[in-house]
Order: sequence, then C-alpha cells, then structure tokens
Amino acid sequence: MKLPIRVSEESREPIYHQIETQVKALIVSGQLPPGTPLPSIRVLSSDLSCSVITTRRAYQNLENNGFIKTVQGKGTFVKEIDSDKKEETKRKVVLDAIVKAVEQGKQVGSSKEELQSIFEEAIKKAFND
Repeated sequence: MKLPIRVSEESREPIYHQIETQVKALIVSGQLPPGTPLPSIRVLSSDLSCSVITTRRAYQNLENNGFIKTVQGKGTFVKEIDSDKKEETKRKVVLDAIVKAVEQGKQVGSSKEELQSIFEEAIKKAFND
C-alpha cells in the first residue's frame, strides 16, 4: 500500500514530523482505518526518497503516541483510537496548518484583517460555497 504522503525538503518542518503529521491526519480522518497495514519503514523511505532513520523516527513517534503498533514478523498496523484523542488530533493538525499559513501571511506583510478575509475565502472555496 502506497500512502498519499508528500514531504518537502524546502519546509522548515523536519521530514520525520511531516510524515508523522500526515499519517496522523490519514488515521483520524478515517482514510486509514484501524487494522490497516502500513508500508514497512524501508518501503516508505524509498517511496518518499528519504532515509530509513527519518522514517523510523516518524513510526516510533506514532507508535509511542498510540497511533500505530508493530507486530514482530507481521508488520505495522493502524491502532484503534478513542474518539477524544481523534478529535484532539484533528484539531491540532488543522490548527498547526492554519498557524503555518498565518505565519506565511505575516511574512509577506498581510494584516490580520487581510488574513481573516483570505481565511473566509479559503473556507468558501474548500466547501464550494
């Protein structure tokens, strides 16, 4: 199974964190339901053209935080997540993305009002309003 993940070398965010965040988003959105087998660390690192060490770090963090589990000799699988953790993770993933976008807006000189207007426009566009 090939995961729909993209990493960017240009991002200030470390690659392992990019992988971790995107896998969490796939899990909490239900795109990767509990029990879904994940690609091996070697396969994922090859797919993403990054090091095995980077991918291993992302998987270890995901496992330590209760999103995935590794079964010796069988592979790595998505774990069942309780609804509170799912909602908390959804909120954090979205908030982090918005904060990044706001920071980029500040870098190019956008005011709070301009950013709020752009945010409203983005919501309308995303929901086809």
